[in-house]
Amino acid sequence: MAAEAVAAAEIRGALARLRRGTGLPVAFGGLVESGRPRIRISELSGTTTAALSSLAVASGNGLGGKAVALARPCAVTDYSSSRQISHEYDVPVAAEGIRSVLAVPVVVRRRVRGVLYGALRSAQPLGDRTLGAAVAAARDVEQALVVRDEARGLLASARPEPTDGHPGPGTAWEQVREAHAALRALAPRIKDPALRAELLAACGLLTAPHPVGGGSLAPRELDVLSWVAAGATNAAVAERLGLRPETVKGYLRSAMRKLGAHTRGEAVTAARRTGLLP
Repeated sequence: MAAEAVAAAEIRGALARLRRGTGLPVAFGGLVESGRPRIRISELSGTTTAALSSLAVASGNGLGGKAVALARPCAVTDYSSSRQISHEYDVPVAAEGIRSVLAVPVVVRRRVRGVLYGALRSAQPLGDRTLGAAVAAARDVEQALVVRDEARGLLASARPEPTDGHPGPGTAWEQVREAHAALRALAPRIKDPALRAELLAACGLLTAPHPVGGGSLAPRELDVLSWVAAGATNAAVAERLGLRPETVKGYLRSAMRKLGAHTRGEAVTAARRTGLLP
């Protein structure tokens, strides 16, 4: 799935959460176009016309453009008469029949990547609770995009330089192992099950396609052993995975037992030999 399609799907899901969390009847949004300072509204929820579909909103123009330019949430009580915004998009807004509108930017690493809108068909103030729920929906999108960006970067950095057609045991291969551990640590943070499965599948590309022998490890046991293989202490593993040190020890003991190992090093060696770890 293309990165843009995945990001659009995140916007779509956030709009549904925005409506549930705020009770607003209308929500819409889109992504900032690559190389252009404008949003393309691509996702609609609760609309009754196609007036807003594919609308291009330039940075600084209208409510959404203002949210992009300022990189912060903006709202108006009556769109058509508001003096806080410019009015290039009054016609499609009026065609959809919306009046009170909020716009929340999706900001990743200080760059606006998209905008979520919520709206009422009557002119009344949108309170702090409504704005807070809209901001929370945007934060969900931001987190998903951050995770995807990190995963893409880790996978890119994990491609070692070949030595006679095979990755060597040196620094490049250690980067593969660190990337594998980092990717597995990211996976539990992803709320979308399809995206989480896609990331775990990417982890699988760094290990043997068909692990053999030595049984299997539970996901958390493999998470812990991945970081141990990268040289992390139990305390560091706990911090990385958001676990208690005692819990890490428990997972490690269980993994060692399943692999027939008596030490951490033996467990890592056994997991690599069977293809469970890169």
